[in-house]
Formats: sequence, structure tokens, C-alpha cells
Amino acid sequence: MGEHPSPGPAVAACAEAERIEELEPEAEEQLPAAPEDHWKVLFDQFDPGNTGYISTGKFRSLLESHSSKLDPHKREVLLALADSHADGQICYQDFVSLMSNKRSNSFRQAILQGNRRLSSKALLEEKGLSLSQRLIRHVAYETLPREIDRKWYYDSYTCCPPPWFMITVTLLEVAFFLYNGVSLGQFVLQVTHPRYLKNSLVYHPQLRAQAWRYLTYIFMHAGIEHLGLNVVLQLLVGVPLEMVHGATRIGLVYVAGVVAGSLAVSVADMTAPVVGSSGGVYALVSAHLANIVMNWSGMKCQFKLLRMAVALICMSMEFGRAVWLRFHPSAYPPCPHPSFVAHLGGVAVGITLGVVVLRNYEQRLQDQSLWWIFVAMYTVFVLFAVFWNIFAYTLLDLKLPPPP
Repeated sequence: MGEHPSPGPAVAACAEAERIEELEPEAEEQLPAAPEDHWKVLFDQFDPGNTGYISTGKFRSLLESHSSKLDPHKREVLLALADSHADGQICYQDFVSLMSNKRSNSFRQAILQGNRRLSSKALLEEKGLSLSQRLIRHVAYETLPREIDRKWYYDSYTCCPPPWFMITVTLLEVAFFLYNGVSLGQFVLQVTHPRYLKNSLVYHPQLRAQAWRYLTYIFMHAGIEHLGLNVVLQLLVGVPLEMVHGATRIGLVYVAGVVAGSLAVSVADMTAPVVGSSGGVYALVSAHLANIVMNWSGMKCQFKLLRMAVALICMSMEFGRAVWLRFHPSAYPPCPHPSFVAHLGGVAVGITLGVVVLRNYEQRLQDQSLWWIFVAMYTVFVLFAVFWNIFAYTLLDLKLPPPP
């Protein structure tokens, strides 16, 4: 009877809110703010009217006062951005994105306008770098044509996540090749073994309804000479590209080249099977070479002319080997040896979708009109090839080799 009734939930919540409000200054000192909240507080100090904009002069003052928290190259990039704004203002969203290590879609154009104001020495001239720093710098000069992008990448790269896609695909290809070699008892020109086409990963025209074969054929190679060149190109070209552009973009180009390769064979070389990862490899390499040519003056990789010549010679030799093998007397007549057309499908993807990806480092692809044009072209080709596989073989009354 003498007990006081406990307060209701609403009263308790109100009292708790008042207690938190009284302790708010102390809590602010104890709890670190989120990165974006931290930059919001700084921005508001220079924007007391809450207009959402600050002048570039105030932005420079803010950068200079917090220079110890920024990488030297990043501070230089942001100062160049401040100098490049013709209207003399920077909006809040651009400010937060930049200070949080993100780059808005308009960032590159603004930086290019302010690029001539960069005064510090080039990244290549810096001394005393560790082995990992020299590797990152080397990758930057191998893949990026603009010094401002190279410096941004050098400061931003953390190797998290590592270039897992190309390494995983390469290891799987080597593992399947070794397994197949042991089971067939043959490693050189495996494709000439009578039981080679019986593998369920190979694309075969009689089994084209099994859709996985349009992709899984990359894990089967004609021989160690075929696998060797593809692995070398994947590691030397694909891994650095993935370090810069990420697994999603490079994986997209690679898989698009693989699918385009098998579909191109099903349209242009209808009686032939397909093996090897050349479609994906040629997509990456042709995109990289095209990007170098289109940005020749900006690319600072050493011996670029000689290295381009070597890459083209290697690709030509591999393509020549594939053409020779295609028309060589088959080991399993009437089915011919695997087709070479997948190489051409990969090149077509590389000089279209691939070039757009490599030319837009850290930019939103969906904002690039050329990206959507090439995506539409690729989609039309895929749909055409699908309908071709469904109807053309019957309409043409084509005699296909029997299933393996």
C-alpha cells in the first residue's frame, strides 16, 4: 500500500532524454564522430548560413589547417580542385565525398582544369619508397594515363580486397588442366586426345542447349602451350588492371569477353567446339592496349612501344596457333578441332566495353553515354546469338558432328 506507482514508459523515456541532454557535451568528448559527421562539423564552421556551399578560399584554409590528416598527394589533388572551380564555391556533397576518399562524377573534369596548377614533383621521381610502395607506383604507371589519377590511386590503394578474381580464375584453370592432363595422360596438345571432348565443360555445338558450356569452356585448354600464354597474360595484364579498377569491373569485361567468344563461335563457326580462356584474355589485353594508344602521351610506362609490340606478337602467335589447329586434321572426325573465333569475340568486347571501363577510373559508368551505347550493342548481339542458336541450325539444315 505504501509503494509509489512506477512511472509509465512515456514518463521514463522523457526523463531519460533529459538526462542524455544534460550529459551531451561530455558524451561528445567521449564518443568519436563518424567520418562524415566530422566533415559536416568542419563544413558548418565555414558555412554559418547553412547555404550548402563554401568558398574555395575557405576550402583552401580548411585543407591547410587539417593537412596533417591528409596524404600529401591527396591534399595536392584537393587544392587543385579548389583552384578549378570557376564559380568559386564547393558544395557540401562534393566536400564530404572528397574528404572521405570518394570522387564525385564531376571530379575528373574539375581536376583536369586545375591540373596545370600542380607544382610538386611527379610520383615517379619520389625516393625512399618501400617495395610495396614501388609496386603500387609501378601499377599506377602501367595502367593510368594521368598523373593526378596515379597520385590518387597511390594514396588510396590498400590491397583490401586483393586482386582475387584474376588469381582465382587462373588457379582454377591450372587445376582443371592438371586434372585433365593426368586423366588423359597427355599435357601437350591435349585437344588431340580422342576423349578430350567428352568433358562436360567444353562447348560443343550438339550440346549448345547446356547453357553453362558457354562459360565453363574457359577451364579447358588445348594444351600446355595454350594455357601458358593465357595464364601469363592474365597475370601480367589482368592482375594490375584489377588492382586499379577492381574485381567487379575487370570481372565484367572478362566474363563479357568469354560469353561473346562462345556466342561468336556458335554464329560464325557453327560446327566447331570451343575451349580456352582466350575470349576473356583478349578482351582485357585489347582494352589495355587500346587505352595505351588512345592516351599515348599520358602513359608513362617504360618501353611502352617495345612492350606493345611484344604483346601484339604474342597475341598474333597464339591466334595463328588457334587458326592452324582449327584446320588441322581432326583427332575425332567428323568434329573439327576447337574454333579460333572466340579470340575475335574477346577483342570486340575489349575495344568497346573494355575501353570505356579503363578510361573511367573511379567514375560512375552509368553516367557515361558511351557505356550505355556499347552495353546496348552487346545486349543486341547476345539476343541475336540466342535466337540464332534456337532457330538457325534447324532452318539452315546444318549437319552437326555427333555429340562426344
